[in-house]
Amino acid sequence: MPQFCDVALPVPLDVVFTYRVPEDIQPVVGGRVLVPFRQQRLSGVVVELHDREPSVPGKNLIATLDSQPVLDDQLMQLGKWIADYYLAPLGEVFRSMLPLSAEFKRTISYRITEEGHETLHAAGVSGSSARSKKSPEDQLTEISVLDYLADGDSVQEAKLRSSLHASKSQLAGMVRKKWIVREDISNVRDAERFVKVAVLKNVEGKLNPNQQKLIETLAAAGGKLPIEKLRDLDIPRTTLSGLARRGLIAIVNEPAEFVFSGLKGRLPPLNFQFNAAQNSALEKIQESVDAANFAGILLHGITGSGKTAVYLAAMRSVLEAGRSAILLVPEIGLTPAMAADLRDVFADEVAILHSALSNKERAEQWHRIKRGEARMAVGTRSAVFAPVSNLALIIVDEEQDSSYKQEEMPRYHARDVAVMRAKMADATVVLGSATPSLESYFNAKKNKYSLLRLPDRVEQRPLPEVEIIDMRQEFQETGNEQVISRKLVAEIKDRLERKEQVMVLLNRRGYSPVVLCRTCGKTLECKNCAISLTHHKRSHRMECHYCGFIAPIPKACVHCGSEYVYFLGTGSEKLEELLHGMFPQARIGRLDRDTVHRQQDFERALNALNAGELDLLVGTQMIAKGHDIHGVTLVGVVGADTALGMPDFRAAERTFQLLTQVAGRAGRGGTPGKVVLQTYFPDHYAVQYASQRDFIGFYEKELRFRSWMHYPPYSALANVLVRSNKLDEALQWSGQLGQWFDKTRHEGIRVLGPAAAPIVRLKQDYRYHFVLKSASRGKLNTLLRAMLAYAAEQKIPRTQVIVDVDAIWLM
Repeated sequence: MPQFCDVALPVPLDVVFTYRVPEDIQPVVGGRVLVPFRQQRLSGVVVELHDREPSVPGKNLIATLDSQPVLDDQLMQLGKWIADYYLAPLGEVFRSMLPLSAEFKRTISYRITEEGHETLHAAGVSGSSARSKKSPEDQLTEISVLDYLADGDSVQEAKLRSSLHASKSQLAGMVRKKWIVREDISNVRDAERFVKVAVLKNVEGKLNPNQQKLIETLAAAGGKLPIEKLRDLDIPRTTLSGLARRGLIAIVNEPAEFVFSGLKGRLPPLNFQFNAAQNSALEKIQESVDAANFAGILLHGITGSGKTAVYLAAMRSVLEAGRSAILLVPEIGLTPAMAADLRDVFADEVAILHSALSNKERAEQWHRIKRGEARMAVGTRSAVFAPVSNLALIIVDEEQDSSYKQEEMPRYHARDVAVMRAKMADATVVLGSATPSLESYFNAKKNKYSLLRLPDRVEQRPLPEVEIIDMRQEFQETGNEQVISRKLVAEIKDRLERKEQVMVLLNRRGYSPVVLCRTCGKTLECKNCAISLTHHKRSHRMECHYCGFIAPIPKACVHCGSEYVYFLGTGSEKLEELLHGMFPQARIGRLDRDTVHRQQDFERALNALNAGELDLLVGTQMIAKGHDIHGVTLVGVVGADTALGMPDFRAAERTFQLLTQVAGRAGRGGTPGKVVLQTYFPDHYAVQYASQRDFIGFYEKELRFRSWMHYPPYSALANVLVRSNKLDEALQWSGQLGQWFDKTRHEGIRVLGPAAAPIVRLKQDYRYHFVLKSASRGKLNTLLRAMLAYAAEQKIPRTQVIVDVDAIWLM
């Protein structure tokens, strides 16, 4: 065994760390190890084993977490590419790739020092701590902690906080005074999930009716059932414990199974009836997969054209060939519907990976894939790292969606990572969308990808009629600022009378987005962010949608004390209230982040609409994509064009995509649909092309603007954000970097800035940014690395300089 190993740790440093390998420990490249790092313990991934003596004395590894690699050679290579391309620390990349935090238990303990014993003795003599200037309550807590630790044993932080109500700040203060010592004893833990199961024993003696019912249920299930299922029976909970005390049943812990119930050992038949375009697309995807060489395919299919059926059939052919596939969906909300289809097609061969699962559930699903028990992986962006073997196909559904871009370190784009992983595996990657991103369509037109089209809806269903309502004219004719136009009201009334369903989109949460004082003209802003607080009427509070800050609803202006405070604008909550007033007999639901707190809430709302239990669904963009509700014949769009006023070069593209996607929810059943599109920009090309469903026309016009301004896809783009909670620091650092950019030769690279970010203060940080554009990704990457090196020389903390390569938002 080599003497040393290099370990990538999840810290914001662009280096790996060398540790000495003790004789009794055998790490493996791609496996995790537990190491000491400063005053704590961290788990990291081994990237190299060697015998090179480090320049400074190396610390010893503490333990190995894996006897076999958790990241194979291909995933290690992919992680290194992400770190290099997105300028991210390698350890942070590996942490994102491994959803195994449940297998590492963070534990902090404390023990008393000699000074602590002296302080405790002095307090016993004088009745208080002479050295402390804190309140009597804090002094009492400190003395209680010292007394608790007086026998010399190390005690866990959780115990001190629960038993003595000691806060983290109090314990940290005692450490600074050297009364106690903080120790990190984090280690491996068993992450296997267990469920309590009732097991039937020998039944003897008399049973009352409830006991008899429970015993019969157990017997019918083969003598064993999870307790949660038994609790669904209409019997008292004491019945179960009573039978256990008599020894008639046993309650035991068994490993939980987090798999789909399906047909084990065989797959159900496929029931899709494909049209000619679907068959042609499927054949070309299968040919590409069979060739076992890298291929990129853009599947451009209009809404309702049956893209999902093509995905599932292609994945099924991969599975039957003994290989594996990954399916990415942009949002957790789309996963249940997709998972139901996958369960029908793949039974227990599918695994789900997304952030709504608990840490233990994610780890369990990951290990199922790693062991080869599930060869089909589906999930949101992190599922691109699923450890499938013999990968043949990656499908990225709704490839244009911005949620594929990670907003935290590492800031990777899952679509682009999927393409790179497919290249490394000689696999096929399919990017599917009704409204492809300009970058992907540009690549297809340049023959970097093959372009497949699904131009018609399945079963020859007609596309919905689209009617544009000019809200400027509506104001002139009515004399009032209307949220819902007269035409949309009439259309909703007509659909409700015909027992058809309606969806109404307003892409803004809350009741009112702005609180304005008519006396001084100031708005009520978040104390942490330079953004207006949103009024939430139902929860009786003001809320910041960026940092989560909550404030009471003001009765007077917080700036001047005036009582003339007005709530302006309309959000989805207010729209729901207006529709209830207009249609009191209608069953109306709302779907936004305020009504969806758990995955079950999302599924419940969509299931109610699908089952006909709702007449009308109001929502934000959560209702715009991927949902196939056959009863919806009318879609109303209220204020979806507000993005056109944003300082964002992608504003037109986002508006076109959102309008096209939400319009696609109408008329997916047997009854033709209609879309009523309200706008203050009826002549804008994004609105016009969306109403005509003309992607090609929009693409060609938008592309001309992008070429003139040297924006993607004609150049690579990066956003460099400098932040600090001190304004003068943010200004100083951004000024230093600005001067460096001015002095540094960077031919072929445009540097814009420094300038205040569109949201200049966010989560207590002041923010200034640079926008860099270049036709050469290599030159851009080189300049950004040099900039980070200069920032390190100037002692600018790495965490305060954010580099976002291929930035989606310039906020």
